[in-house]
Amino acid sequence: MSLMISVSGIRGVVGESLTPANLTAFSTAFARWVLAERERSGGEGRARIVVGRDTRPTGSAVSALVRGALMLSGCDVLDIGVATTPTVELAVTEEAADGGLIITASHNPVQWNALKMLNRRGEFLDAREVEELLQLAGEEPAASARWNEVGSASESRRHDALHIDRILALPFVDPSAIREEGFRVLVDCVEGAGATIMPELCRQLGIREIVPVACGGSGIFPRNPEPIEENLQETILAVKAAGADFALVVDPDVDRLALISEDGTLFGEEYTLVACADFYLKHNPGPVANNLSSSRALRDIAARYGMECFSGKVGEANVTEVMKEQGAVIGGEGNGGVILPELHYGRDALVATAIFVQAFAAWRKSHPGGGLSAFRREFPDYEMSKQKAELGAGGRETLPALFEKVRAMHPEAEADTRDGLKLDFSRSWVHLRPSNTEPIVRIYSEAPTKEEAEALASSVRHVLEAAHG
Repeated sequence: MSLMISVSGIRGVVGESLTPANLTAFSTAFARWVLAERERSGGEGRARIVVGRDTRPTGSAVSALVRGALMLSGCDVLDIGVATTPTVELAVTEEAADGGLIITASHNPVQWNALKMLNRRGEFLDAREVEELLQLAGEEPAASARWNEVGSASESRRHDALHIDRILALPFVDPSAIREEGFRVLVDCVEGAGATIMPELCRQLGIREIVPVACGGSGIFPRNPEPIEENLQETILAVKAAGADFALVVDPDVDRLALISEDGTLFGEEYTLVACADFYLKHNPGPVANNLSSSRALRDIAARYGMECFSGKVGEANVTEVMKEQGAVIGGEGNGGVILPELHYGRDALVATAIFVQAFAAWRKSHPGGGLSAFRREFPDYEMSKQKAELGAGGRETLPALFEKVRAMHPEAEADTRDGLKLDFSRSWVHLRPSNTEPIVRIYSEAPTKEEAEALASSVRHVLEAAHG
């Protein structure tokens, strides 16, 4: 397994592709990049970097190594301990720091870990910044700071409370309205960084009874931690057994929110953002944004309010860029990630929880006792198919010609080539996107029925597979 490098940082299996050597190299390169950025902006004094981590057993050791590398590079470090990814993002701006490092492999299995890198805006590095960082990582290591210029380390544990306070201060959040509904909610944090902050947020939001599942913070995930249907079967059973009104499920670093209805059906990852946007636009109308592989339902919701929906390339940094360009008031990705610029530019399952629970409570005012499964039917209904095609001989080099062939087969579709190839039809769409980490093409499609979505994805998959034999 090779080291994975993307706009959000580096990721690998500890002891295999993720080693002390490359952790030190990238931490040092990040420090050099931060120092250069600080010099360019005219900053004075020593650079300061916020460091946080999820609960993985390797997190403490990786954190100690990273802190040391940053300090020996001449940077001060503020260690905020176990914290969610969005909490670290908020901490960077709150502390007026020069950057941040989050030690988390998100939804990957427990043997993985990673460094996610933030700029001084508390956002993942953009394309230019990543290119600069990679160039530094490929150069000869810089000399360590002189003995009297080595950075210092300090700790703080105030940022969970700060994050919750910022969410509760949002003008549309009304805990009294939530409290009136007397919700009984199962909260599944998969033993990750949300183990403490998610139940506490729910309590302060006014949820009457919280049923915690995997909220011990051990970092030993009881299941595959990605919050998708195939991994949530035991959680679904627990919802029914607990007689819960619904379940809130997050991934280990708490930037994705999945929901399970009272009857055990999934609300749908794609519909976390859809439901949040529908509620938020009632209070603060404006454009919305998602990525090219996200549901068309968000566009339909925006149209209800006379607003536009803009789509960017897959990846949080890319969606954030589109949101800023278009002035989007809410956005995110179809994996349960919600970005609310009013709070910060980052996927945040905590603010998504607040918006969603508030939206459901408001709906129940006119639908007394209604279940989340009924609330789900308030939104446009589409079905998705997610397939992949293996790349054989020729690999990526053959894709431009193959994509053009697929495009020519469907002249009736609107084509978008910013991120692979997306074909937008009147009732459906299909998106072909080369993986950054595997020799495959991911094929996502959406249509009014599952059968139509599967047929559309299969038709283009067959074209790709035939070419690669």
